[in-house]
Amino acid sequence: MGVWWICGLILVCLVSRVNGHPKEDLVVKLPGQPKVGFRQFAGYVDVDLKNGRSLFYYFVEAEEDPDHKPLTLWLNGGPGCSSMGGGAFTELGPFFPTGDGRGLRRNSMSWNKASNLLFVESPAGVGWSYSNTTSDYTCGDDSTARDMHMFMLKWYEKFPEYKSRDLLLTGESYAGHYIPQLAVVLLDHNAHSNGFKFNIKGVAIGNPLLRLDRDVPATYEFFWSHGMISDELGLAIMNDCDFEDYTFSTPHNVTDSCNHAISEANHIVGDYINNYDVILDVCYPSIVQQELRLRKMATKMSLGVDVCMSFERRFYFNLPEVQKALHANRTNLPYVWTMCSDVLNYSNTDGNINILPLLKRIIQNGIPVWIFSGDQDSVVPLLGSRTLVRELAHDMHLKITVPYGAWFHKGQVGGWATEYGNLLTFATVRGAAHMVPFAQPSRALHLFSSFVRGRRLPNTTRPSIDE
Repeated sequence: MGVWWICGLILVCLVSRVNGHPKEDLVVKLPGQPKVGFRQFAGYVDVDLKNGRSLFYYFVEAEEDPDHKPLTLWLNGGPGCSSMGGGAFTELGPFFPTGDGRGLRRNSMSWNKASNLLFVESPAGVGWSYSNTTSDYTCGDDSTARDMHMFMLKWYEKFPEYKSRDLLLTGESYAGHYIPQLAVVLLDHNAHSNGFKFNIKGVAIGNPLLRLDRDVPATYEFFWSHGMISDELGLAIMNDCDFEDYTFSTPHNVTDSCNHAISEANHIVGDYINNYDVILDVCYPSIVQQELRLRKMATKMSLGVDVCMSFERRFYFNLPEVQKALHANRTNLPYVWTMCSDVLNYSNTDGNINILPLLKRIIQNGIPVWIFSGDQDSVVPLLGSRTLVRELAHDMHLKITVPYGAWFHKGQVGGWATEYGNLLTFATVRGAAHMVPFAQPSRALHLFSSFVRGRRLPNTTRPSIDE
């Protein structure tokens, strides 16, 4: 009888795994999903059992040869915005919502062509991630990094074969805080661990918030340089505003004349421009919401880039059959899924943290850091990021190893790039925006593939292996 019991237990263990992956998290097929050859998993990782705090994840295997490709973690920013809604289903994941919000279409430039992809809704209170302890929704950078550390440890328990795999940490926007802070926590773990160590092989962040007092004035320099405000107003802001002590919590420590000039600039730019992509048309939500409610068939809401995808995505994620397929919303949250959290009370001072010392430590550990910028973003423009990367290189005494110049994709300029000390790269993506893979998917995939393979961006028009 004992032998049969042991055999039965082994059988149960085998059935509960899918080639080493947790069967209960396997996404068999999403509603309206095209047929694909790779597997998807989704579900929860409990990061605090006592408080009932759990983070929702979505994992997509690489399109080909997933057993020999790295693991890439992607986090969106906000703070408080969803990596499911951003990275996974709008930018670099394998699917986009269809025009009617009831199905999916393939993203032919998904980053799972180059890597296995892991998206996490972080911190708790974002998307379908939750806590049974309301006070957990008051949080900040430190608690977010600690929870993500715990998440990664427990996620590896679900997917143990990835423990030894190369780990790439990526994201955009406020992930300029999330990713470096997580990287440092993981490095601390490695320094104190006699057992498992995270195999971090690279950090790449798009249009990242790195240092507020440089990133904020860059917005108005962008407006000025792109003809969105007048010469007089641009000069007034540059002459009257001292952004050196600018913070999120006390932005009015600038002069009255500066505040007036900034207010006037914001008014002139107005609401009819997408600040995250100044050359993209805007979506009119009232029209789209009527379309989603009334139309059952797939529709094309716009030509080229779908400017209304955010509304289609929200409609799709709130379909009960979609949540069931994703094993999401297991506690029946008293609110609908939204791209950015309405329940989170995130620290309004953590945005002031200078991230450059954290990037310095990451580089000192021999980990390559790539900062890339869509050149049509006025929210965290390349003008600030480029300067901050140069200042970091100067502080670390890193010499220029690749002079600033064009990089190429499919015979055209993909953007401009420079490299310092073989470990720090700054690159722009021509025609891209705050969400680089959304606006320029092909160029973004080329950049990511180069990063994954540890290769420099090509400086000639000859086709490379990444194209």
